[in-house]
Amino acid sequence: MPEIARFYGIVIRMYFKDHNPPHFHAEYAGFNAEYDIETLDVIAGGLTNRAHAMVLEWASQHKRELLNNWKKAAVPEKMDKIEPLK
Repeated sequence: MPEIARFYGIVIRMYFKDHNPPHFHAEYAGFNAEYDIETLDVIAGGLTNRAHAMVLEWASQHKRELLNNWKKAAVPEKMDKIEPLK
């Protein structure tokens, strides 16, 4: 599963040809969560409160890139790296 971003120990990934709705996976300190790209709701799993807040902040800044990567993953073709949270 390609890594598309990494910041503050959080790893963001997307699977090729994954199920709908469009989403991404976040991993932090042994916790895993799936986030709906459109709503940023957690659709599976969970992270610590602090990591969750950072993922939401990052994803809200990069929705367009996340959706573009989702479309690439469906083909599948190489996804782009996305800037980390600063």
